[in-house]
Amino acid sequence: MAKITYIEHDGTKHEIDVADGLTVMEGAIRNMVPGIDADCGGACACATCHVYVDEAWTGKIGEKSGVEESMLDFASDVQETSRLSCQIKVSPELDGLIVRMPEYQG
Repeated sequence: MAKITYIEHDGTKHEIDVADGLTVMEGAIRNMVPGIDADCGGACACATCHVYVDEAWTGKIGEKSGVEESMLDFASDVQETSRLSCQIKVSPELDGLIVRMPEYQG
């Protein structure tokens, strides 16, 4: 289990314990964190679970796949640390992960 901090664009924080094996997106949806819609249900077929990963964690969450890169083309305000939260698997190594939601997903 990892504690993940989801930060809305307005600064509101949600600290959630997310079970290993779930995705960061699933942790948000199961705990009704605003700003992550996940319209495709985690199939990497939309960009409604777009998050900014805290820079301290970018090297610990794995690389983006080609499909994820393509889907991020549909997201607004993509930054260097942009990821689709449906593509980040939770593991004990991600305990303390911080992700922020873009303003347009607020």
